[in-house]
Amino acid sequence: MFDGVLQRFAERAPASVMVRGLLERLLNAERLERWFESTREEQYTRQILFSSLVGLMLQIVCRVQANVHAAYRQSSIAASVVAVYGKLQGVELSTSQGLVRLIATDAAALIDELGGARPERLPGYRIRYLDGNCIAASERRLKPLRDSAAAPLPGKSLVVFDDARGLLSDVFPCADGHAQERSLLGEVAETIQANDLWIADRNFCVTAFLAAIARRQAAFVIRHHSGLSVKPLSALQARGRRGNGELLEQAVQVSDADGHIWTWRRVVLRLKQPTRDGHRELNLLTNLPAEQAEAATVAELYRGRWTIETAFQKLQGHLNAELNTLGYPQAALFGFCLALVAFNLYAVVMAALRAAHPEAKVDKTVSEHYLAGEIARTTEGLNIAVEQAQWRVFAQADQVSFCAMLLVLAQNVDLKKLRKSTRGPKKPPTARTKHTGKPHVSTAKLLAKAAGG
Repeated sequence: MFDGVLQRFAERAPASVMVRGLLERLLNAERLERWFESTREEQYTRQILFSSLVGLMLQIVCRVQANVHAAYRQSSIAASVVAVYGKLQGVELSTSQGLVRLIATDAAALIDELGGARPERLPGYRIRYLDGNCIAASERRLKPLRDSAAAPLPGKSLVVFDDARGLLSDVFPCADGHAQERSLLGEVAETIQANDLWIADRNFCVTAFLAAIARRQAAFVIRHHSGLSVKPLSALQARGRRGNGELLEQAVQVSDADGHIWTWRRVVLRLKQPTRDGHRELNLLTNLPAEQAEAATVAELYRGRWTIETAFQKLQGHLNAELNTLGYPQAALFGFCLALVAFNLYAVVMAALRAAHPEAKVDKTVSEHYLAGEIARTTEGLNIAVEQAQWRVFAQADQVSFCAMLLVLAQNVDLKKLRKSTRGPKKPPTARTKHTGKPHVSTAKLLAKAAGG
């Protein structure tokens, strides 16, 4: 399928070739520069191209390089590292957000063409999970931060997860690390489309947001916050049992700021065992019709929220999503958004594996941790050994041909090498009662004593 060295990599490191091919197709320098020039507001290009900045940061995000300085030393950027930091500091939030949207749209089209999307959990609706992410405290490198005992927060964001495709499809970044997540819901509401199903925790249970969803002919399943007043129209009615608890349901009325009265449903799950937060009841508000989603279905849909939380865990575990050396909010949020971009490239790879190995139950058996590790290990050798001209085949191919190449590469992946390691149930911790008065012990002596020596 390919020539020379690239063909050998395609046979022996196909996942790495897939990612490199996706980078060449979706994030090649020419395309990025055209997009940047058409979307930028105040930022401009002088010595450092936007595409060079993206390439440098992706090296860090994907753990190929450890930090900005290390990536800079390996780059061909002619400007100083100080200029690189200055450029990162000036990346507009709209640019970071727009890049995530651009690549998510492209990735969604590829996943659909590959046939790698999962069925929607509720037929007729596109499920969107919404959650917030606060970037971890940065180092105190900036002068205004050096004498602060409090941890400096460089920003936060709301992130949208496309459940069927496994994509982080949108982001709403905010430079103020102290901002309330609810303050960003107006921006989220503008993106809602008919037949979306928005699922979120109680922090997003705001009348204006719920009403905006309903007005756009969309639906929601959101945990009820006690701050939102509802008027019960009936007593709670039993709706059977589900796993750990009893299901009940009632109709409620909610009045919005315009005086419009909405009639929605409240589903209550009374738990035998409390949640980690000690709660024994989960109250869910939804405008889904009962004939489309009974109480048990609503509870199951809400339980699916773990998928976006798992996505955040993957960002931390597989990618370098939060760079604590970047104190300026625009720089830190740009790094986080590029982690979302990288996550979506991995989502395309996983979709190709699902399509190429339909019998393997890829989502349950393949470890994305091992996949990310393999790609990080082989990427540098791939970039050195394969001439840049050979990668152009990925950018020049039409959509159908490109997806065909991805499928062939996916078929070459040895899934056994990427199999998840399963573990048994956790054992109770052993009580540590011996040697309590000693500062340390000799491991060799204890082993010898246990062996009878």
